[in-house]
Amino acid sequence: MDMPSSAPVGGLVDRSVSNSGLSASEAALDQAKYLHHAGSPWFLALTALGVVFGDIGTSPLYAFQVALTGIGHPVPTPADVLGIVSLILWALTMMVSLKYVVFVLRADNDGEGGILALLSLVGADQVADGARLPALVLLGVVGASLLYGDGVITPAISVLSAMEGLKLVAPSFEHFIVPATIAVLIGLFVIQRHGTGGIGKLFGPVMVVWFVVIGALGAANIWMAPSILGAINPLEAARFLIADPKISFVVIGAVFLALTGGEALYADMGHVGATAIRRAWFGLVLPALLLNYFGQGALILADPAAADNPFYKLAPGWALIPMVVLAALATVIASQALISGVFSLTRQAMQMGLCPRAQIVPTSFDEAGQIYVPAANWLLMTGTLLTVVLFRSSDSLAAAYGIAVSGTMLITTILLYRVAVSRWQWPPGVAIPVIAIFGAIDAAFLVSNSIKIVEGGWFPLIVGTLIAALMLSWRKGASEVRHRLQAMSMPLKQFLEYAGHGGVADQCRARRLADAAASYRA
Repeated sequence: MDMPSSAPVGGLVDRSVSNSGLSASEAALDQAKYLHHAGSPWFLALTALGVVFGDIGTSPLYAFQVALTGIGHPVPTPADVLGIVSLILWALTMMVSLKYVVFVLRADNDGEGGILALLSLVGADQVADGARLPALVLLGVVGASLLYGDGVITPAISVLSAMEGLKLVAPSFEHFIVPATIAVLIGLFVIQRHGTGGIGKLFGPVMVVWFVVIGALGAANIWMAPSILGAINPLEAARFLIADPKISFVVIGAVFLALTGGEALYADMGHVGATAIRRAWFGLVLPALLLNYFGQGALILADPAAADNPFYKLAPGWALIPMVVLAALATVIASQALISGVFSLTRQAMQMGLCPRAQIVPTSFDEAGQIYVPAANWLLMTGTLLTVVLFRSSDSLAAAYGIAVSGTMLITTILLYRVAVSRWQWPPGVAIPVIAIFGAIDAAFLVSNSIKIVEGGWFPLIVGTLIAALMLSWRKGASEVRHRLQAMSMPLKQFLEYAGHGGVADQCRARRLADAAASYRA
């Protein structure tokens, strides 16, 4: 069942850390007492496919294509193709597989994930009390606020890009794209009340088909140019970066699009659990993504003219319309990862005193992390619909996409260092090099995405700034109210002395007599 929203942050337990010092039998016993995710492991993995991986799973639709447009010349060379595919491969390996799936998912707080769960591990008491916020905790609040900003953009750009496929069917449908997008988004937010489990049953099978199909198409095209397998060598990525730093700077921002959704893996951990996420990622999602990216690279090596839309040109002509339909379904589902993540973040913000209390509806008897927050759902829907009306096309939103989540990823890395040293007891000699590598890559992605601020990246930054201001204002106001109540209240020792001398009883007796007299006069 759901943890009450009033539960103190200090009551949350880092289970992955608490087990680290136990023997195998003790750890198993402790885990048996803590069944945060008691459902079927395979059903949870299927739910993860429908809820967690939609965003990162649909990146092949545009990431490689956008990266090719950043090289500055219309016909990519083999070195360009090998370099970009190698960058995508090692970015997924280092920043998603290693950083998030292996390390960050260990930093759970009573089964919950997300940047606020990570923040509570490094400074929960500093958030809850009225003291001045240290810089590290302030960073965590900023990171969570940026993720809210990304949560407004992701559903908008995902559904817009799907509905824009209507133009491929008939150009006259272009006028219906925005109304159709609004209708789909309203339907998407309406079904959230059915809970993660119900949505996973609906979306999970679709994403299984999606990953199997894109993996199969990629594998079939690798045979056209087996030399693409040379991209496995990280030196190909290094050569591309060194060859022209200006082009590399632009391409790195496009390569980051292959990672969008990585932070959602952590934010959604409370809904399905780390084990289900790892099982789905290594068992299906990662192999399918790599096969597809390598297949797109092989296609370009064999036919450079296919660079205008390498994803759809992987499919034979007869399969184009089914692929458009399947891609439309997958991109609609892609927004689910951030929506579910926002629910978890909102509950954690309430527990940490960073936002007002709101109704939290548990949607599963087996999974404590599967919740629905009506207020967050409708506010997020309102922001998303306003975003669609404001930008009106996925191309306009593309410039705003990425900068918020890249900032959140960097802040997650900074907080991860504190958890690794203070919670996991890593020696600084081990923690510093590991975190420095992750931090350098995150910083490179953030700097590369910073060129998008003028073109539209300002939008998630403004949303994030407003959310951060609201969080800090609420915390400050709640702290002032608490201090005023403490100043007005009678100390316990004085109250006990007063009660011991009959003061309370005398007052109660006098009040009863006064009430009786008033009743008699009436």
